[in-house]
Amino acid sequence: MSEVLTERTPRVAAARKLLRRAAREDTGRFLVEGVRPAYDALARAEDSPGAVVDLFVTDAVADRERDLLIRARAAGVRTAIVTERAVASLTDTVHPQGLVLVCRRDEPDPTQALAGARLVAVLAGVADPGNAGTVIRTADAAGADAVLLAGDTVDPYNPKCVRASMGSLFHLPVLRERSIDAVLTTLRAAVLGVVVADGHGETELGPATDDLLARPTAWVLGSEAHGVPDELAAAADARVRVPIRGRAESLNLATAAAVCLYASVRAQNPVEAPR
Repeated sequence: MSEVLTERTPRVAAARKLLRRAAREDTGRFLVEGVRPAYDALARAEDSPGAVVDLFVTDAVADRERDLLIRARAAGVRTAIVTERAVASLTDTVHPQGLVLVCRRDEPDPTQALAGARLVAVLAGVADPGNAGTVIRTADAAGADAVLLAGDTVDPYNPKCVRASMGSLFHLPVLRERSIDAVLTTLRAAVLGVVVADGHGETELGPATDDLLARPTAWVLGSEAHGVPDELAAAADARVRVPIRGRAESLNLATAAAVCLYASVRAQNPVEAPR
């Protein structure tokens, strides 16, 4: 790694194209920024060779994170020292963290990935990458089996979505299916109850939903602006609203997802009363 790459170096220029969705889909690769997510990505690469293709790092970060570089080389990842300007060109952040990976996109088959699942978060028509990434992180924290992006939903490999997931993108299957009919077929095949989070839902989240949520469940969450697409909402087994006791008009998507997913966690894992 004696040569220091610049923003004009072909390898760096090729990686920079991955800031665009079309390039990510054409190449099957995406960018990951930051030390903590890099460790998560390398953990996957250790189990799945080729999951990380390139590591670009500034000299200062390389000196501080020597263990990371050792693990990257051991996993067969190409590593390169780059200038500050080069690493800045690979991010859309104001303050780059000095380390960027090029990773392989995984596209698991939804039917196979959801076999035996008990808790799934479905994002339907969500356009904000920060919201989507935070829901992926929340689903990971709640122990969900997968996140399914349904219909016209943001690319989970968008750099902002990847950052917001804080490495959780590497911890659980993140699935995509544009056809709502196919989404419903897949959820039914996995024997998952389809529960829509809806501010105007007929049922209030609470004790009355415990029996419903004790079963394997797919929580469907829509965009804050437009909600869940009508076709998906109409096919749901239940539409459940999160109670709002104060004067706030609504909850943001990530907060609603946390409330709903952890309600399922509690219902599926009841605590026995002491004897």
